[in-house]
Amino acid sequence: MTEATMNESVQEVLNKLRPFLLRDGGDCELIDVEDGIVKLRLLGACGTCPSSTITLKAGIERALLEEVPGVVEVEQVF
Repeated sequence: MTEATMNESVQEVLNKLRPFLLRDGGDCELIDVEDGIVKLRLLGACGTCPSSTITLKAGIERALLEEVPGVVEVEQVF
């Protein structure tokens, strides 16, 4: 999978998850995908929520690992 295709696939998954984040006053922004590592910035309420690490790892990372071949990890960018 090319990097451009992986970016598109990651964005599609994020778009599916976005309504759940928005409902809680948050959002996320795709910064980059490099060597299978997805770099995300959590925005709004998600950026300051004490549960944001759980949201990132248990929610977003799990969905990306399941749906986008080549994704190996999700990192939060501040």
